[in-house]
Amino acid sequence: MTDPTTASHGADLIAEPRLVVEPGMGARVAAVAGPVLEGMGYRLVRIRVSGEAGCTVQIMAERPDGTMLIEDCEAISKALSPVMDVADPIQRAYRLEISSPGIDRPLVRRSDFERYTGHLVKIDMAVPHDGRKRFRGILQGVEGAGIRLIRDDVREGQDRDVLLTMEDISDARLVLTDELIAESMRRGRDAEREILESSGIVPEPPAHAKKAREQRDLSKSHKPKPKAAPKNTKEHRLAADKKKRAGTTDHHEGD
Repeated sequence: MTDPTTASHGADLIAEPRLVVEPGMGARVAAVAGPVLEGMGYRLVRIRVSGEAGCTVQIMAERPDGTMLIEDCEAISKALSPVMDVADPIQRAYRLEISSPGIDRPLVRRSDFERYTGHLVKIDMAVPHDGRKRFRGILQGVEGAGIRLIRDDVREGQDRDVLLTMEDISDARLVLTDELIAESMRRGRDAEREILESSGIVPEPPAHAKKAREQRDLSKSHKPKPKAAPKNTKEHRLAADKKKRAGTTDHHEGD
């Protein structure tokens, strides 16, 4: 039996608006695909219309928990194709592709930035922040209308800690790391297990095991804020060089 609180949270995630949306033709496709996906219990992530090798309409979608299986893609394609044929948002021949967002996925909602706190991200700004449009670093979470980032692409004299306004972001995506791959694999295994359990292929776990699983997932979705990386300033480097020279001097005197 589904926990009403969990079901309500999933519905809120499905209805959550995107911060990053497509212009032009992509927007027309989103207007058609978005309601269909939402009605099926999925979230629209991104739409990409490509003219290479004919016209391809790629629709990225996901479950509220961020997972997406082959069976999900097939179900969406079967439901969406006739709706797209009637609405005809492209008005020319095209090939429809339904896919998951991928491991190094785009971040398009507030909950995305909350879920992937602690991971490495790349961000492009539509509106420059302190004269800069591109940022890369460890995501520290959401603060009000902004996201906190500890940059790993700074030069001397630049701030590592920045707060970027979410509405000013034109593109944000995860950077592929070992930690991200491990977390993605775990989410995929959990999603497959839930499908097998709900279909009766495998028995559901006992109540205590299910509760432990829910607590684990809840703790992962509310990760503690990562500590800021130490600053690599000129003062720090001089201190390290001085300490190294002192150690070398002591070694020679001991000889």
